[in-house]
Amino acid sequence: MECLNQTAPNEFILSGFPCTEDLKVPLILFFSTMFALTISGNSMIILVVIFDLQLHKPMYWFLCHLSILDMVFSAVVVPKVIAGFSSRGKIISFPGCVTEVFFFNSVGCAECFLYTLMGYDRFLAICKPLHYGNLMSWKTCLTLSLGTIIGGSLNSAFQTSITFHAPYGEDNYIDYVFCDIPSILKLACVDIKLNALMFIVDINFITMTCFLLILASYAYIITAILKITSSEGQRRAFSTCTAHLTVVCIYFLPVFYHYMRPSSQDSMDSVVSMFYTTITPLLNPLIYTLRNKEMKRALLKFWVGNPE
Repeated sequence: MECLNQTAPNEFILSGFPCTEDLKVPLILFFSTMFALTISGNSMIILVVIFDLQLHKPMYWFLCHLSILDMVFSAVVVPKVIAGFSSRGKIISFPGCVTEVFFFNSVGCAECFLYTLMGYDRFLAICKPLHYGNLMSWKTCLTLSLGTIIGGSLNSAFQTSITFHAPYGEDNYIDYVFCDIPSILKLACVDIKLNALMFIVDINFITMTCFLLILASYAYIITAILKITSSEGQRRAFSTCTAHLTVVCIYFLPVFYHYMRPSSQDSMDSVVSMFYTTITPLLNPLIYTLRNKEMKRALLKFWVGNPE
């Protein structure tokens, strides 16, 4: 794409959702409700884990970490999407777009690492229970958690820098609901095939590597569970893993769909991207609560002061 004026635009215009002129009010109510439930649900998880001493375990610390990331993930995108249902709300400043890209990719990458870490935690707890306390000490737990944030931030900083280092001209219309790298690169004044390839290779390498590591962890976990002679022991072991596997699937599958088809983006991509930025952060607290007896007990105790 050739541009006469290669000065970075002061602002971008987001297209928003197509064909939604008659659905503005219902969609505003929907996204506002989803956002409020996401913040309240994940905040409740954090408070319960903090105040219930029986939940002071690495597994629940990672769950708190996930809840924080989910809230940030949703907060980065959803408020701007809600504002986008008005004409003025579709405009985002250049620095605002850079900030949104950085935090969106940073949190998304950190969540990939965290899901992998949570799978590794379950692997140690079930396959190496006698050594679990030493292998997953609080120091190790905190270091690994911090590593997910640092790793996600460094990767995002790299991707954000190569995206906005490209020259841009007068065309500032982003055909998407929020600032996403593939859509922004289409506005560049130079051939961005290398930039786009670097982004796709990077994100697919991270997501596929994390996903395969999680599958490998659960291959060992399932093998170990099947060796348990007690049916009650098997049931309890499976129950601690099914919640994590469920949230892994509802997070990774939309990401695979969206970013493994860079040349075939369509209107469905907006819907899919909103799934893992809106629906997944809302479902995570529900899934972990409903599938975990300790969490249900702790929530009941938190609300009524009775663990039974």
